[in-house]
Amino acid sequence: MAKTRPGVPSKIKTGRKELDSYTIKGTNKVVRAGECVLMRPSDAGKPPYVARVEKIEADARNNVKVHCRWYYRPEESLGGRRQFHGAKELFLSDHFDVQSGHTIEGKCIVHTFKNYTRLENVGAEDYYCRFEYKAATGAFTPDRVAVYCKCEMPYNPDDLMVQCEGCKDWYHPGCVGMTIEEAKKLDHFVCAECSSDDDVKKSRNGFAESPADDVKVETKRRKR
Repeated sequence: MAKTRPGVPSKIKTGRKELDSYTIKGTNKVVRAGECVLMRPSDAGKPPYVARVEKIEADARNNVKVHCRWYYRPEESLGGRRQFHGAKELFLSDHFDVQSGHTIEGKCIVHTFKNYTRLENVGAEDYYCRFEYKAATGAFTPDRVAVYCKCEMPYNPDDLMVQCEGCKDWYHPGCVGMTIEEAKKLDHFVCAECSSDDDVKKSRNGFAESPADDVKVETKRRKR
């Protein structure tokens, strides 16, 4: 079932009772309010919609309706997908809706950005969110994030970056004249601006952190 238009509330009939949970049709997976789900799109060629369940209700005939808050993919936003958007990135929108429980295909997890960068492996059900999105205006919260490298782009957790042991900034290998394979073989890295500084102390822990708010993880391409 397709999403309704932002700003157009769905009609809600009276006489409904609120449910604690709902078992996804054809499975033994139980969904509760506050959890995230995958919903069947109107176009079979598109990936499933992602929503956060706000409330579950049933009418006298036991038809289940799910009150949800949609997540948008970058390509669904007014600004479109940009280079720093990760493959599993979502925006929590202000677009609320009511859908039939039968449109739920499965469950998923939408992590915070920090928790996502801590994952050893990223599964098909793993996503992350670092922005809230206003569907009508295309505005984001927060409207500013930290940028890195010579290209001054926000961190994309799908990309490998190397940290300079002098200035502590992070760089994409391609932006400093290296291939990804060359970067993986380095024990340490010093950028061109810091390389002439004799006071820069070399350490062997150049890959112990990621740019994600100083979360300590291995910097490597994540499996999808």
